[in-house]
Amino acid sequence: MRVLPIRYSSDVTALTRFYEALGLRVGPVSRPGGWIEMPAEGGVLGVHRASAEDAGRCELAFAADEPLETVSARLRTAGFEPGPVTDEAFGHSLRVQDPDGVWVQINLYDRDLYT
Repeated sequence: MRVLPIRYSSDVTALTRFYEALGLRVGPVSRPGGWIEMPAEGGVLGVHRASAEDAGRCELAFAADEPLETVSARLRTAGFEPGPVTDEAFGHSLRVQDPDGVWVQINLYDRDLYT
């Protein structure tokens, strides 16, 4: 599983230029351009188009390399209650609250669906 923080922005182009200047590179991009993955040595930064009210928000997410049903079962065994596995335009997703009540998103990407 890779760490994948998601940075929401109302100006994806400007934010992408900023992180390129920091040394990240552009990876997979969604066909409409509202999602850009920027691989780094220790993970990936997701840049996601958002409304002005959500601009600046950051969400902790992970890119799974195993079926989300497996992740969900492991969380339940450990005493946590993940939400359902949801079919998304990019693959599948599930959300779960950590012990502090912060939502964490786990995604299983199917790049054929969006790049």
